Amino acid sequence: MDNRIHIIGIGDDGPRELNGRTAQLIEQADMLVGGERHLAMFPEAAAERVALQGGLARTVEELVRLRETRRIVVLASGDPLFYGIAGFIAKKAGSPAVAIHPHLSSLQLAFARLGDSWHDAVLESVHGRPMRGLAQRIDGKAKIAILTDEENSPSALARYLLEFGMDEYEAFVAENLGGERERFGHWTLGDMAEAEFSPLNVVILRRKPGAPAALGGFGFEDETFAQRKPDKGLITKKEVRVLSLSELKLKPDSVVWDIGAGSGSVAVECARLAPFGQVFALEKNTADMDNIEQNRRKFRADITAIHAKAPDGLDRIPDPDAVFIGGSGGELRELIRVCCSRLREDGRIVVNAATIETLADTQQALREQGFDTRVALVQIGRSKPILDMTRFEGLNPIYVITGFRPSSPESEQERE
Repeated sequence: MDNRIHIIGIGDDGPRELNGRTAQLIEQADMLVGGERHLAMFPEAAAERVALQGGLARTVEELVRLRETRRIVVLASGDPLFYGIAGFIAKKAGSPAVAIHPHLSSLQLAFARLGDSWHDAVLESVHGRPMRGLAQRIDGKAKIAILTDEENSPSALARYLLEFGMDEYEAFVAENLGGERERFGHWTLGDMAEAEFSPLNVVILRRKPGAPAALGGFGFEDETFAQRKPDKGLITKKEVRVLSLSELKLKPDSVVWDIGAGSGSVAVECARLAPFGQVFALEKNTADMDNIEQNRRKFRADITAIHAKAPDGLDRIPDPDAVFIGGSGGELRELIRVCCSRLREDGRIVVNAATIETLADTQQALREQGFDTRVALVQIGRSKPILDMTRFEGLNPIYVITGFRPSSPESEQERE
């Protein structure tokens, strides 16, 4: 007896396009496992039926135990290795314990209906996962395929994109692919936001010809950010910002706290450097909250802005991989204590200080928490025209203080 767990991909048309081998496996199965919709496609199958719901890991453990004595078939949608269940089962059971029989994926069918290639498309899914962060991940991409669900529907996706002004995209929606109720067509984001769609769909976004070039790189010019008035200029200067970002050592999925966010310039740059992470911008001044929101939309940076004076508000957000402190409102020692206690392993704290008193307080507070420190004094001069010549105008010197645990790789390098 073949005691492998057979994972069979099926389309919206159910058993009609199954080949003889996969149809036979389903017919001879002792146990048929899958979602309610998939199980209902095989009413004549005599096998015991197990509906997949919560507790998937436990179910897979049970299937691994039972496969020695029972013929098990798992039903899945399309190609079960494309945002599907097959990879999870194979990892848990071991690849020798499974046999995977893919159907055409919804992605293949959608691009076939569109009549466009898909090898150069960016693939995203908001099916069963939050839409948060999608804006910075797809900004500037020419072609994106997105799997949606009932909550994160094409209309919800369109409203999200329009929130960030991303109307340079046109959409193609393909529903119920391969089934009797198949439907597909082109949409503007405005029309898509008001329409209703089947829960089973794929959305393809393509940048319109001639759309303005997307923002690239990092270290955006200071004047491109919305800032507080009449105090324009109270922003982490580009050169200091770039150095501070390098000290944060962000990864694509980092969780970042920007405390004393001001206009949100650091938070915006962090979101674009950590497109799969989360960035939280805390700011106590009401006037700055609107600037943060404007910059969030302009730079397609899906950050979470919190109106609070830190450390208030920090207990409601996930532990960080990196913390940037641009302002403390006088509670620096307590704030650093909280940040150090919450910082994840190998995390970093970067503080900008304009005075030697803040420098000393920051170093002492970090050392009290058992952190090592490194300081860079940043003195920048920017060129200014004078008649037909050039002079340099100095900016205020800033101390960039980096804190890290003695057990971190960074600290080991410092001691060598």
